[in-house]
Amino acid sequence: MSLDAVTTVLAIRHGETAWNAETRIQGHIDIPLNERGLAQARLLAEALGDEDIAAVYSSDLQRAQQTASAIASSRQLDLNLDASLRERAFGAFEGLTWAEIETNHPEDSARWRRREPDFAAPGGESLQDFYARSIAAVERIALAHPGQTIAVVAHGGVMDCLYRAASRQPLQATRTWKLGNAAVNRLLWSPEGPSLVGWNDDMHLDGLDNAAEA
Repeated sequence: MSLDAVTTVLAIRHGETAWNAETRIQGHIDIPLNERGLAQARLLAEALGDEDIAAVYSSDLQRAQQTASAIASSRQLDLNLDASLRERAFGAFEGLTWAEIETNHPEDSARWRRREPDFAAPGGESLQDFYARSIAAVERIALAHPGQTIAVVAHGGVMDCLYRAASRQPLQATRTWKLGNAAVNRLLWSPEGPSLVGWNDDMHLDGLDNAAEA
């Protein structure tokens, strides 16, 4: 296949939020980056400085927007917001920690942890519906930029869906891969679908970790 038909996708989870640090489920709740997350976004933009990025896309939730803005503004690109890149809607789980979900919703929590594809928390979105939405959104964006490199900033759940799509992992497979905040995940997207190039590259954050330990 001609490289002109292939899009390089830099898929990036947003920087850290206070709720990430508390293991609190965000879903569609609009939580901003914390100080560490803002620093991660700056380091991320610097690390991508040599990448020939043609366009930057982001979920419309502010934690993703803030992360993507650092990339777009550093190269005078418009930021394209897309609600289809949002995190999975978790309904009644949103705002709760993992421990609180287990305590308050034990049966639903068990189904969620088993990764039942058709399970949705009350008022939320099923895994299979979320997967279909996420992959369709990134595919639509990627195929609009054949032969180019684009950045797509979204959420941990979206990154998980992308990894599964590119590595042909089923929805119910146990996750063994990382979904780091502000890490860079590299995919090639052709009309035949995505393939995996690199995952969870977070070397650009080493300085931040060292500074925190000092």
